[in-house]
Amino acid sequence: MLVYIHIPYCDSKCHYCSFNSYVDKFDTREKYMQSLHEQLQFELKRFQATPKSIKTLFIGGGTPSTIDPLLYQPIFDLLAPYLKVNAEITTEANPNSATKTWLKGMKALGVNRISFGVQSFHKDKLKALNRAHTPQQAKDALLHAKEIGFEHLSLDLIYNYQNDTKTLLLNDIEQAFELPIDHISAYELTIEDGTHFSTIPEVRQEDENLAFFVANEIQKRGFTHYEISNFGRYQSHHNKGYWKLENYIGAGAGAVGFLKDRRFYPTTDIETYIKDPLLITEELLTQKELLTEKIFLGLRSMLGIEKSILTSTMQQKAKTLCTEKKLKCDNTHYYNENFFLSDELALYILD
Repeated sequence: MLVYIHIPYCDSKCHYCSFNSYVDKFDTREKYMQSLHEQLQFELKRFQATPKSIKTLFIGGGTPSTIDPLLYQPIFDLLAPYLKVNAEITTEANPNSATKTWLKGMKALGVNRISFGVQSFHKDKLKALNRAHTPQQAKDALLHAKEIGFEHLSLDLIYNYQNDTKTLLLNDIEQAFELPIDHISAYELTIEDGTHFSTIPEVRQEDENLAFFVANEIQKRGFTHYEISNFGRYQSHHNKGYWKLENYIGAGAGAVGFLKDRRFYPTTDIETYIKDPLLITEELLTQKELLTEKIFLGLRSMLGIEKSILTSTMQQKAKTLCTEKKLKCDNTHYYNENFFLSDELALYILD
């Protein structure tokens, strides 16, 4: 079982961000964390959690580094009996708010992996994305985290913003690899409804060659491309759990949980969540919907698709793709080696 905790506070709202996050509700943080604790108590019972049954914990956002480690303490105390020995415990962080004090506090709680929202080492690009940090702050934060003793460090990069070139992106990749990281998430800029960029969609450029360029340059430096946007010497167990459709608790305003064939959606409004963290909408997924998700997720990652879950018609289509060398197959699975074609391959199998 996995646990995801959503922190909906941010220093600034990035122009591309569609996640549930706020820059003007910091006065609610203490009460919000208390409500998180209440929901987690409920979810541990709903998911019938047993001692040592949680293998990964991921704190995301928003910006988890806007919350003092002292406010996380009751949550870690609650989850401690359920966490496996050597569980992967990840928190996201922004370079400007991940101070040495904050990093030390999170390390003391048991966090062993940090994913930094860097996005770029170019000052002008960071400003255009409305990021709150500078390139130097990003470098300093990663170096401080290594110095403090975090075992695994990751950073995010964004590509296909307007004026992105191979030269610019290569510089980002080279600077990333000068830092003590064992993982990179490289995301193509997408334009989501309700974001600032949705009013100026031309800021996204259409250059599929940059996706292959970024992937190749990262792989050339020794990182495995294990999912369409993820690369590493270390591969996130939490990410893999999602792609396997393992059960996961989703706690917090705007989080999502999953148990067998149901999804759970806590309310997205912070004030409403604080008043009633158990106001949770439930969605029942059909077997067809679950199969569709397994196909899409399997083809966009190294996990592949188990042959046994496909209908005979789907298996025949997958065999055709293997014959055309668009998929690889062994006795039990179909594998996709070009993640950037994953959606098209999935749609062909499902059609």
